[in-house]
Amino acid sequence: MRTALLAWDYPPSPSGLSTAAREIAESLAEAGAEVTVFTLDRTGHERIDGVAVSGLALPPGRPLARLRLWGSAGHLAAPLAFRRAVRAAHAAAPFDVLESTNWYAPAALLAGFRDLPLVTRSSTPATFTRDPADSPRNSLDGWTADRLERRQVRASAGLIANTAAHGDVVARTYGLTGRQPAAVIGLSLPPALAAAARGAAYPEAAEPVRLLFVGRAEARKGFDALLAAIVLLAAERAAGYLPPFELDLVGVPPGDLPPDLPDAARRHIRARGRIDGPGLSAAYAEAHAVLAPSRYESFGLVYQEALAYGRPVVACAEDASARAFVGAAGAGPLAAAATGPALADALRPLLTDPELRRGYRARALAASGRFDRVSLGHETLALYRRAIAAARSA
Repeated sequence: MRTALLAWDYPPSPSGLSTAAREIAESLAEAGAEVTVFTLDRTGHERIDGVAVSGLALPPGRPLARLRLWGSAGHLAAPLAFRRAVRAAHAAAPFDVLESTNWYAPAALLAGFRDLPLVTRSSTPATFTRDPADSPRNSLDGWTADRLERRQVRASAGLIANTAAHGDVVARTYGLTGRQPAAVIGLSLPPALAAAARGAAYPEAAEPVRLLFVGRAEARKGFDALLAAIVLLAAERAAGYLPPFELDLVGVPPGDLPPDLPDAARRHIRARGRIDGPGLSAAYAEAHAVLAPSRYESFGLVYQEALAYGRPVVACAEDASARAFVGAAGAGPLAAAATGPALADALRPLLTDPELRRGYRARALAASGRFDRVSLGHETLALYRRAIAAARSA
């Protein structure tokens, strides 16, 4: 099968979407498909681990690059670039199927072509990541993105969700009727990360307790609750009630910390910004526990990464993926809500009890390795075949 995959970025770019794109592409290649990735984060063409990567970065000053700077209408720049490149490649050597994320609808102008069925693999809809207090301009911008996502997903020949609960959310968000072939397919971890995780010993030093957060400084990730919890726990540490602790923020640059964050809390935090793969592996290896208090995750790669390293995960019961992957496995405590006090209550026992941490570690290791490239590739190809058949029958 000859497949095409649209990606906003691709490794070595250190984002969750790029990691997911590589796992999808390489799992398909390992399953025997011929895979081409179209990505906006580079120029030129190269072959990486069996995958053809075609860079479509928009040259500064060119019409599409200028269009991208416009509010609302700028969301059409990337779909136009993807459509032009994919249709040209398809005319030269036809693809059997095209896959895209729903995130800001890169395939919005490629949906509905009968000669090239589109499969949308949904991450978190963009609407879930916005601030309700956005300005009218940003609200209009978001409205446009939401409509493009809806158009792409509803015109897709097939749909993939990371979990069943996520599939239900996607169906409600985009008003789906259930007519399209659909599947629930979990994402695999990069083999290099999985190998590094297997060789990572648990930190023996009891103090300071090293905590790790991996993600963006946004409400969906529970970042506000995380900082509120650290403010509370820093005060308790200053009063002598807690052992020393440190929190590494990966993916969060120092400028994303609020200016009014108390100095007592700031002294416990190191905001490291985006780091590369080896740096992320080292951060997991050094951590006693991973803090992931997301209000919503479509899948939760951070949960899977933490489990692979055998790190206790402090998550939030508001997230269905956290309940399924962390809570059900007993791999860490779930905060009752994404609030500072609730998160502090969940974290406090881990700070004070090394044996409790080791117990969670054992259960985390037992729950790891649930998803791999073999299942990802073969289950994806099976859904592709269903989508192709549905498009032909239409």
